[in-house]
Amino acid sequence: MILPKNVNNIIDTLYSNGYEAFVVGGCVRDSILGKNPNDFDVTTNAKPLKVKEIFEEVGYKVIDTGLQHGTVTIVIEKENFEVTTYRIEGEYLDNRRPSEVFFTNELKEDLKRRDFTINALAYNNKFGTIDYFSGKEDLQNKIIRAIGEKEKRFEEDGLRMLRAVRFEAQLGFEIEKETLKAIKVNSILLKNISAERIRDEFIKILISSSPSKGIRRLVDLNLLQYIIPELLETVNFDQRSRYHDKDVFNHTMMVLDNVENNLEIRLAALLHDIAKPKTFTMDKKGGHFYFHEVEGEKMAKDILKKLRFDNSSIEKVSLLIRNHMRVPGITSKAKLKKYIVDIGEDNLNALFNLMRADRISSHPTYAKYEDIDELNRACNSILEHNEPMRIKDLKINGNDLIEIGVEKGKKVGEILNLLLQDVLENPNLNEREYLMEKSLKLIKF
Repeated sequence: MILPKNVNNIIDTLYSNGYEAFVVGGCVRDSILGKNPNDFDVTTNAKPLKVKEIFEEVGYKVIDTGLQHGTVTIVIEKENFEVTTYRIEGEYLDNRRPSEVFFTNELKEDLKRRDFTINALAYNNKFGTIDYFSGKEDLQNKIIRAIGEKEKRFEEDGLRMLRAVRFEAQLGFEIEKETLKAIKVNSILLKNISAERIRDEFIKILISSSPSKGIRRLVDLNLLQYIIPELLETVNFDQRSRYHDKDVFNHTMMVLDNVENNLEIRLAALLHDIAKPKTFTMDKKGGHFYFHEVEGEKMAKDILKKLRFDNSSIEKVSLLIRNHMRVPGITSKAKLKKYIVDIGEDNLNALFNLMRADRISSHPTYAKYEDIDELNRACNSILEHNEPMRIKDLKINGNDLIEIGVEKGKKVGEILNLLLQDVLENPNLNEREYLMEKSLKLIKF
């Protein structure tokens, strides 16, 4: 493992002052897996105030990130590095954080309080990799295993159950049998975790390499009911439609795996058919889900608000869900331009991506999407030629109309809209002379 210069500097400085230090956790795991670590966390037997004193003496800025928990942040060349003292944690009273933290001189004591064996690895250039809990073996065998007493690890912090599922989906690993059992027994503890913390782990599952694997695991472990219980209604829900050969849930999972790895698109894929159970009707032709996209938009907004997603993401996901069934025929430029304006130029590619994935995941007979491709090409052609689509694109404005005698107010808007209809169909008419001449004619009526 090759440590960055500044990380080595921190470790060497602590050793030169009579203490030991290691990088620990995810950076060691990722390095063994051949990935480039994003963050390097350092752990040491030096107490936090001592760490602060040592590095301030040699001229570095030190931030008191969390002295009571043993953490300070050292700033080197505008980069932040967290250094935390080896610690033992007291009882967890809220399934999230320990009631007390005790510092220790033993690295092993610090590592054994961590969540999974693959995250309990330490390294420095002097001793190499320290592995007390067979984490390297679990990495080699692609296993997620809780350290020590499995149930106790999840009782300490219920979010660890979601982290297990996240690592499984991200790394393509499998959760070990006893760890699985402990999660299922303790799934109700997720009720004690804040929506923000759940959201952050859930996002990592959704943007992993195997999002459907993560969602299926959440269902199997009774965790999804504490995140998006509405989605459980889709499990085994027979669509009874010739257009579908899968139940709503399995169709949704296939869509999720077929969209690009973008959070908002994946959220839309996950929730695009959330209202199908609620809108289901049956007649002699089979099952129908009239306006499920409209109801789905409402449900998605409620779900994402509860999970504390930001308003911008909620609006984009809602728009994608509301429009995922909307594939207008290419009958006129005016109609296409209205479609582009309604969807928004920045949202078109995301919507077409979702639409294609939706079709691919239907019954093989109906899995074609040539009409979507054609719509995509037609929209791109309009955008590439920078054709006028909105009133603001006209070569005249409301002030021009007022100057030729149009009364301020509603009439101005009516005339501009009539002019826009001409220009939408024929962009060549967007010339000031023509528009003014047409406006004078419209004033008389």
